Amino acid sequence: MGEGMRERLRGPEELERWRERLRRERDPSALLFTVNVRSACGLAAGSEEVAKRLEEEVEGRGLAGRIVRTGCNGFCEKEPVVTVYPDETFYVGVRSEDVPELVEGVEKGKVVDRLLYQDPVTGQRIRKASDLPFYRHQQKLLLSLNGRIDPTRIEDYIAEGGYRALAKALFELTPEQVLEEVKRSGLRGRGGGGFPTGRKWETTRKAPGEPKYVIVNCDEGDPGAFMDRSLMEGNPHSVLEGLIIGAYAIGSHQGFIYVREEYPLAVENIGIAIEQARECGLLGEDILGSGFDFEVEVHRGAGAFVSGESSALMTAIEGRVGEPRPKYIHTAVKGIHDKPSCLNNVETWANVPLIILNGAEWFRKIGTEGSPGTKIFSLVGKVNNTGLVEVPMGITLRKIIFEIGGGIKGGKRFKAVQTGGPSGGVIPEQYLDTPVDFDELTKLGSMMGSGGMIVMDEDTCMVDVARFFIHFLLEESCGKCIPCREGLRVLDRILTDLCLGKGKEEDLKTIEEICEAMAEASLCALGTTAVNPVLTTMRYFGEEYEAHLKGRCPAKVCKALTAYFINPDKCQGCLVCFKNCPTGAIQGEREMVHVIEQEKCIKCGICYAVCPFGAVEKLSPPVAPPATYGIKAKKEVRK
Repeated sequence: MGEGMRERLRGPEELERWRERLRRERDPSALLFTVNVRSACGLAAGSEEVAKRLEEEVEGRGLAGRIVRTGCNGFCEKEPVVTVYPDETFYVGVRSEDVPELVEGVEKGKVVDRLLYQDPVTGQRIRKASDLPFYRHQQKLLLSLNGRIDPTRIEDYIAEGGYRALAKALFELTPEQVLEEVKRSGLRGRGGGGFPTGRKWETTRKAPGEPKYVIVNCDEGDPGAFMDRSLMEGNPHSVLEGLIIGAYAIGSHQGFIYVREEYPLAVENIGIAIEQARECGLLGEDILGSGFDFEVEVHRGAGAFVSGESSALMTAIEGRVGEPRPKYIHTAVKGIHDKPSCLNNVETWANVPLIILNGAEWFRKIGTEGSPGTKIFSLVGKVNNTGLVEVPMGITLRKIIFEIGGGIKGGKRFKAVQTGGPSGGVIPEQYLDTPVDFDELTKLGSMMGSGGMIVMDEDTCMVDVARFFIHFLLEESCGKCIPCREGLRVLDRILTDLCLGKGKEEDLKTIEEICEAMAEASLCALGTTAVNPVLTTMRYFGEEYEAHLKGRCPAKVCKALTAYFINPDKCQGCLVCFKNCPTGAIQGEREMVHVIEQEKCIKCGICYAVCPFGAVEKLSPPVAPPATYGIKAKKEVRK
């Protein structure tokens, strides 16, 4: 069976023979271009246009080269990226108009320097991805194939060793042995809470009742998070293989893959993967001739954040509104239709084939004792290298933000990092050397969550950050329980008042009391963890709350507490701010000091952004000096 000729496999030997044939058909020394087209971020950056132009150029020049459309390789800051094999030259920010020069360079054995990554510190051009600081400190296990294989071709996954773990589980191990291996690995759920995966599997396996269900949770809705989406888009077979192995261990014959509506490419790619696996006898009845049957269907979620909660997700699969329900009995025992149901997120399931193939001891050597393995983070915010990073547990926040992330944008000062999304909390500068794992982040009042990591600089107002997350959760709460519904509403009002300069002394105590009640009495994790951003900002940046009570925003972010002022000693009378002001609030003539009329200013910040001399300043409290007209600008002497 070659490429494009899929037949049903009837045993592990046939799988291995097919794999060897696929490998023989692929000359590792042959010319190969990979482009990150099978990802939403790559498509948005124009990678499909680049891929099409590559096909035209390669064909037009008569080159024997192959173009592979891959998933996201993580370096979102520099997309689209093209890697040329066999020498692994890594080109970034490639546009379709760059392609002729790129292919001509390949034809003549020359590297196009201007398309290589340039280190912002040393100015050095770097040719191989593995030498880039962004990749050098990562340890890619789950994402290792994302930039190398076409996720819509099962042959690519098979050639790289795919489904070998499934064959091992079905033909060399009993379900109990698979379960024990996962338990010994220490794998903890990557979706947020970090519950031991093996224990959850065991609970479902031992729970009375048939049928048992297994579920993939691909409903990540955290602001700034895209780990599960990228893995599902870029390597869906790894998730599917992990799910089938889990089903075998638990004794399930029916699975669901829950994908949020906003992820159409993930839905498409996992749908293709399911059909191809079924075609090859890796899914469905009598998998690989083992006698084990397992079917799976994709359920498209409505895109509500609360639907990511396990009981809400299962309710949605049952065909009802995705709202959480009381979990007096865990969903592992009574889940979908009150039957034992095991739910793990995308990243957790994708770890399973690696553990079965390499063994629990191999897995435990990576990461920390309490949190073995790697973790994928979406690194976003005020950091130079945004993107998707996979690192071993135990790595410090400083290493992720400053070595992989390249530090803070614009040379500004680091202020805090939000981990775990709306359910997590902010971590200030003094904890940058904290090793990142489930337990250490929890000690700081934050959490791992699904892996969102938002970096904040000195221009971030921490009261406004708390207000943002509370407002997000207020809109996403299902409103079913009073502590969450009313607590979020009151918190949103108080935090908004603080940002408007309308806060009262007693507000801080009220916030603490509401947070305590929500954490204790909310129905689901959305409510119990919603207080984390508020409590951590108060804990680490309490002085900013006090300042807001006195009508001052130290970061000069809250509009009501900020005013714009033109410094007459810096203004050159260039008219740039005058021309860009949308409300005509700026008065001035050429070479005369400009003045902002405060009553007309809407505090949009355009003047601050466009002034080439840094003459526009922000003030808090919002008290600008009296306006003085008719002053001649002091001419700046530029050195």
